[in-house]
Amino acid sequence: MSTSHNTPLTRVFKTGTTVITESPETRGLTIDQIKHLLKTTYPEVAHATVRERVEGDMLIVDFLPQIGKKG
Repeated sequence: MSTSHNTPLTRVFKTGTTVITESPETRGLTIDQIKHLLKTTYPEVAHATVRERVEGDMLIVDFLPQIGKKG
C-alpha cells in the first residue's frame, strides 16, 4: 500500500468509543497539543498512552488509558 507524499493523512483520534476526526483548525497541532485540548472533555486522555496506525487514508491515533493503582 502506498500513499502520496503530497496528500497528508487525515488524523482520527480515538478514546474509548469516542471518535474525533481532525478539523482544519487542529491539523497543524502536535499530539501533545491535541491531548491538552481533549483532556478537559476526556480526562483519561491526559495520561494516556498514544498508539498510531494507518488505515487507508487515515492516521488513527488511539489514546489508551493508563490503569492506575489505588492506594
